[in-house]
Amino acid sequence: MDINAYWNAALLQQPEKMQTFFHEDAFINWHNTNEHFTVNEFIKANCEYPGNWAGDIEQLEEIGDLIITVVHVYSRNRESSFHVTSFIKIRDKKITSIDEYWGDDGTAPQWRLNKHIGTPIR
Repeated sequence: MDINAYWNAALLQQPEKMQTFFHEDAFINWHNTNEHFTVNEFIKANCEYPGNWAGDIEQLEEIGDLIITVVHVYSRNRESSFHVTSFIKIRDKKITSIDEYWGDDGTAPQWRLNKHIGTPIR
């Protein structure tokens, strides 16, 4: 399984290419919004999301049949930015399931800023 090629197809919103990475009965869960998708529903949600996207894999771990990625996803015009953590299960070099957690990038909430705790990562 070429995880870099998968993420490239997802970020470029290429439905036909994305389809090739999945088992027919695979499923995808977006836990932050309590959504469960079939492969076709997931590809539709990904590829019909408005805008043009780019991203960078910031962390990649492979543990047996599990691939864990942390990807910085952002709009090409840099108006939107997210980090997504994906737990991708593989069988026979194809995806059987993905559990994803999406988070908006932004500044710390005011209550933490008021406490003068923490420092910027970058």
